[in-house]
Amino acid sequence: MDQRISFVTLAVTDLDATRAFYLDGLGWQTSLDVPGEVLMIRAGEHLVLSLWDRAQFEAEVGPIARGEGVAPFTLAHNVPTREDVDSVLATARAAGADPVHDAFEREWGGYSGYFGDPDGYRWEIAFNPGPIGQVVLP
Repeated sequence: MDQRISFVTLAVTDLDATRAFYLDGLGWQTSLDVPGEVLMIRAGEHLVLSLWDRAQFEAEVGPIARGEGVAPFTLAHNVPTREDVDSVLATARAAGADPVHDAFEREWGGYSGYFGDPDGYRWEIAFNPGPIGQVVLP
């Protein structure tokens, strides 16, 4: 098996709200849009973000665990400067992201903050000056 990820799939409660957030709010472009079922967005050279209606997701994958709190993972978007972090967080806030946690200097030498999409999935927006942070920049 090759060491790579091809799709990141998230189950969403309101596909129309998700579409508005990612396409209209963040300005991303769709690669596949099946109303009421799935929205797919190319998120990298060989990576697709797949946003599935929860009912459609459960029909294929199985029951979703439900409960209080934040999902135990984050999605990350690295940018080349600290100013870019603040700019992306401002764009997310204008698109309706809630919550938005302002960025600050991290103990690991970077600068990052977070926003939640319409389903509460947390996105980290980060400037990481270290070697691993540079690997993921286009």
